[in-house]
Amino acid sequence: MTQKPFNKVLAANRGEIAIRIFRACYDLGLHTVAMYSNEDTGGQFRTHADEAYLIGENKSPVGAYLDIPAIIDLAKRRGVDAIHPGYGFLSENADFAKACEDAGIAFIGPPSDILAMMGDKLSAKQIAIKAGVPIIPGSTEPLKDGDDALQKAISFGFPIILKAAAGGGGRGMRRCDTPEEVKPAFELVRSEAQKAFGNDDIFIEKFLVEPKHIEVQVLADKYGNCYHIGERDCSLQRRYQKVVEFAPAWSVPESIREQLHADAVKIAEAVGYVNAGTVEFLVDRDGNHYFIEMNPRIQVEHTVTEMVTNIDLVRAQILIAEGQPISHPEIGLGDQNNLKVNGYAIQCRVTTEDPANNFAPDNGKIEAYRSGGGFGVRLDGGNVGTGSIISPYYDSLLVKVTSWDCTFPAVCRKATRAINEEHVRGVKTNIPFVTNILTHPTFVAGKCHTKFIDETPELFEFTESRDRATRVLKYIANIQVNNPDAERHQYDTPRFPKAQREVTKQDGLKLLLDTDGPEAVKEWVLGQKKLLITDTTMRDAHQSLLSTRLRTRDMVKGADGTADILADCFSLEMWGGATFDTAYRFLHESPWERLEMLREKIPNIPFQMLLRGSNLVGYASYPDNLVRAFIAESAREGIDVFRVFDSLNWMPNMETAMDEVLRQGKFLEGTVCYTGDILDPTRDRYTLKYYVDFAKELERRGAHMLAIKDMSGLLKPYAAKKLVSTLKQEIGIPIHLHTHNTTDNQIATYLMAAEAGVDVVDTAIGPLANLTSQPSMNALVESLRGQERDTGFDPQRLQELADYWADVRLRYESFDKGLKVPVTDIYRYEIPGGQYTNLQPQVESLGLGHRFAEVKEMYRTVNLMLGDIIKVTPSSKMVGDLAIFMVQNDLTPENIVEKGEHLAFPDSVVSYFKGMMGQPPCGFPKDLQRVVLKGEKAINGRPGDLLPPVDWDQLRSEIRKFYPNYEEPRSLISFAMYPKVYEEYVRHRKEYGYIMRMGSHVFFNGMAVGEVNKINIEDGKTLMIKYIGLGDRNDDGTRNVQFELNGMRREVAVPDPTAADTAKTVVMADPNDKSQAGASIPGMVSKVNVKPDDQVKVNDVLAVIEAMKMETSVVARMDGTVDEVFVKGGQSVKAGELLLTIK
Repeated sequence: MTQKPFNKVLAANRGEIAIRIFRACYDLGLHTVAMYSNEDTGGQFRTHADEAYLIGENKSPVGAYLDIPAIIDLAKRRGVDAIHPGYGFLSENADFAKACEDAGIAFIGPPSDILAMMGDKLSAKQIAIKAGVPIIPGSTEPLKDGDDALQKAISFGFPIILKAAAGGGGRGMRRCDTPEEVKPAFELVRSEAQKAFGNDDIFIEKFLVEPKHIEVQVLADKYGNCYHIGERDCSLQRRYQKVVEFAPAWSVPESIREQLHADAVKIAEAVGYVNAGTVEFLVDRDGNHYFIEMNPRIQVEHTVTEMVTNIDLVRAQILIAEGQPISHPEIGLGDQNNLKVNGYAIQCRVTTEDPANNFAPDNGKIEAYRSGGGFGVRLDGGNVGTGSIISPYYDSLLVKVTSWDCTFPAVCRKATRAINEEHVRGVKTNIPFVTNILTHPTFVAGKCHTKFIDETPELFEFTESRDRATRVLKYIANIQVNNPDAERHQYDTPRFPKAQREVTKQDGLKLLLDTDGPEAVKEWVLGQKKLLITDTTMRDAHQSLLSTRLRTRDMVKGADGTADILADCFSLEMWGGATFDTAYRFLHESPWERLEMLREKIPNIPFQMLLRGSNLVGYASYPDNLVRAFIAESAREGIDVFRVFDSLNWMPNMETAMDEVLRQGKFLEGTVCYTGDILDPTRDRYTLKYYVDFAKELERRGAHMLAIKDMSGLLKPYAAKKLVSTLKQEIGIPIHLHTHNTTDNQIATYLMAAEAGVDVVDTAIGPLANLTSQPSMNALVESLRGQERDTGFDPQRLQELADYWADVRLRYESFDKGLKVPVTDIYRYEIPGGQYTNLQPQVESLGLGHRFAEVKEMYRTVNLMLGDIIKVTPSSKMVGDLAIFMVQNDLTPENIVEKGEHLAFPDSVVSYFKGMMGQPPCGFPKDLQRVVLKGEKAINGRPGDLLPPVDWDQLRSEIRKFYPNYEEPRSLISFAMYPKVYEEYVRHRKEYGYIMRMGSHVFFNGMAVGEVNKINIEDGKTLMIKYIGLGDRNDDGTRNVQFELNGMRREVAVPDPTAADTAKTVVMADPNDKSQAGASIPGMVSKVNVKPDDQVKVNDVLAVIEAMKMETSVVARMDGTVDEVFVKGGQSVKAGELLLTIK
């Protein structure tokens, strides 16, 4: 036999196997040629060859690789002297092998006549029978009767299966395990077959119980040498497609493996086989083995054999095709005894399929790609990288990850590690599914059979891919695209306050509350000479100054120092009010998590929240069972002091909340809202007596402390002295004073109140104090330093907190738009501090900025028109809404009744007049109430009495639809109060991930070009992100945004709002609308079966989508007539894209 060394080898294939062939050629010093289709022009495999040529320019994507004349012509023109077919495509095509032979080109594989014999499965089985190799016993003709069935069953051996010739879907089949079952089963199957299919032909076959799929690798040269190269276990299959393979098949007894080896060589020798081939067997539970077929080519899973035998099978193929014997030094098999198997190897195929969606192929752009590696890990790929486009036209294989180790459990662990080091972003992969297989105890124990995947549903239980880095980049990219011209400042690291000791629960008032209860705290407060302080920096201060936008991250960063420096505070007001829904709505974070994180950092100071009575932390009354559930959960999570108030000082709206606070054993601050001026004799509604009477009622109902809530900063210094001194004589509980320093008078108010005996006052750290916020703690501490009511705080330590909050406030400049100087017109308008900050932007957004002075004046007018009501959220919002409404519509108190007949009033105004906020002390103006309600009936009692209780079970079923892993009871409580807000929060979390650790200036404003930012996505995991700039606009209306992530270039595409007019809009089908037919997978429309006006019935095939060699039918979900068809054959579509409509 002559030897003919090759010079130039063509790989008649694509992707991973083409690269594998090139590598083997390079190892032999051979020149390589690639061929590629139009669709593979961007494929990286072609760049691995010395030469690469387009083929099948006018052919289909697959047809290009099946064009035998074109391939032969290319080989001739380019001086190719050998062609390697790889696997798939033409690898088992005898006509292709014959065409190569006729052209004088070596076919790297078996000769064409052998290929024809072994490619015919029936012919292959006859060869096996002649060679004495067992095949699965079965009848070739229909059974005559029950006796015939029994005779054959006994000869085949039990169990057997009876099958209807026309059967399908599991019908017309019966398994029999004993002779007694055969005849009755035969009659049942025949009867069932006749009824179901109109054909009672029955066949019999040996039934294999839990079979393993074992294949033996053989190698044969042109000199009659034929050896086995060990075996592989390929039992892990889905839909008869191999998923994970390993070598050796150690769980099959060695004696059986030896029989398999011998039978494989027998079959190869029987046909005079040459080159590499695979002989496949099934081995049943009892150890019986049966020949299935022979694959006369290299297999996808050949890598595991190479890893345990140290034989390069592709190189061996080339050498044998050149005429070299198997004993060649670079093959190394002088005889069978030269084969040495060492260790264990597993191959995992990483594919772009979505296992959570029935393994639908996915395609698109790979946004990030990073390979694994390490000792004993082999990667066969090289065809993709960051930026690669995954085509819908070809196999979905990305890379084959093959791992080796000394023991099978060890190689399972290594394979799990290696496949999870494959970092693929932009397309879905099967990595979670393969990971579940590798870690399953049955797989590790070697007990898997061919039906294992079908019978093991837990393999399809996946933890949702976090893909945290891509989500973070996507969030930042949206900011960059939505505000491309924004000025983006960069800031120095804040001066974080540090604790000078290890703070424990013993270092504050919380220990007394938790051990001795609220009564003990009340008595302790009454016994103090120093003025006690509540710090509002983490709640009302930023609500008033920064539109409630202060993020949990910035609170937590300052928490260690706060716990130490403010250890002597009565409380920290850090929760409640508007901060609850704002956290979800604008900051995309959980207020419950804020409470939990701060409680962990600050174990020693009581936490205080603002509770709007039956409105909780919302703007409307809630059912009583929701009120109680919210308070109970808040108490459990760390709230100690509940400041309960009602915006109209209406006691019935406070009762349920107060009662539940007492039931939870927490500290109850019963609250009276202050308005008017007790020193003005002309203001006779809210007199000193009014406040004394209200305070006494709160004390009677169990309040541990009286809170005076001066929301608008109206309590003047001497009025404070009179009010507090009087209350001190009338009630026996401590007094807590809250105010806003809008006028710059309130430090004086606090000093006068302190002289009168007030027990606690609210302040904020200097940089977040004053104007519409609370007075400065730093200033108050210095004012009382060395005096009888010295607070005891160290001004120098307070400065550490001031430095920190001064640095932090810079990051909120886009929300820092409120007052710049004190104003005393607040005494005229009586607008609460936080509302004053937000009112002007609200007015400007409505196009009334030039009439802001009118709106303020109208606010006063509305208040008087309504009878001088208490103005605190939500009643204050109602007054503001009505004032703006009246300015917009040129209304006055004199004409509002007449003109209002034809106007729809704001919702808050309707709610107020309906009685849903409670009953004001002054009642409702009847004519105006009639005009506002327009026939709707007002209520007289407490709104909570009319509201049905929350149905928690129904709520659970609703929340599971969008949040299956919801938190009980937090999620339910939040969803009950703010259903749309909470659902949007969950959606945002799914889309962008957990972004609470992102720096605030990036969170709000994005990044400057060239800026580098560190984002800790969890402890010990830090993303290094550098913003490069905006890229091109895409046809679909998105814009590319470029970053460097951990030193590697990354690009993400997000919607560009300026591209709306030019983008090619993709309309998505509504899955709930049966008249709309959408693409089930991304891919190419290979066929459209209908046109407008065609009649269709349910389950008629409307179109066919092809992706990665898989076709999926789109069927009608209703009877009707085709209305519009939006696609045509050959068009690429996205998953869910609307294809056509039916009417």
